[in-house]
Amino acid sequence: MSTAQDESAQVAVTLDSCTKEDAHVVLTALHTTFASDREPDDVPADSADGRPTVWTAIFDVSRTLGLPGPAQLGEPVTVTAQGGYRAVDRLREGLAEAFGVRVVGTASGDQEEEVRLRLESSAPPAP
Repeated sequence: MSTAQDESAQVAVTLDSCTKEDAHVVLTALHTTFASDREPDDVPADSADGRPTVWTAIFDVSRTLGLPGPAQLGEPVTVTAQGGYRAVDRLREGLAEAFGVRVVGTASGDQEEEVRLRLESSAPPAP
């Protein structure tokens, strides 16, 4: 993806301060919806030394691949999304198909923004 138009559809996603299982749920929902620089079977893992782990991926939101169903998280997850204004909005809309999404912070620039999103389960816990 080397054209400016393609790059404007890319969003960098960062997850931290969550379990690897919750990171996997979020990244799976995003892989269902958008193409990524990571393979869908690239499962998040904890660091070998027990230090905090940050999971990152780049998603191309120019085309919707599919829609995820409601997803269950162990606890709410905060996601940081950075990219063009429209691209970040499309990513947020995609996440809203699987989770309850609330914007908890923004930092705006000339042509792109960074948004912190709080994700919560949209499906009731299994009995």
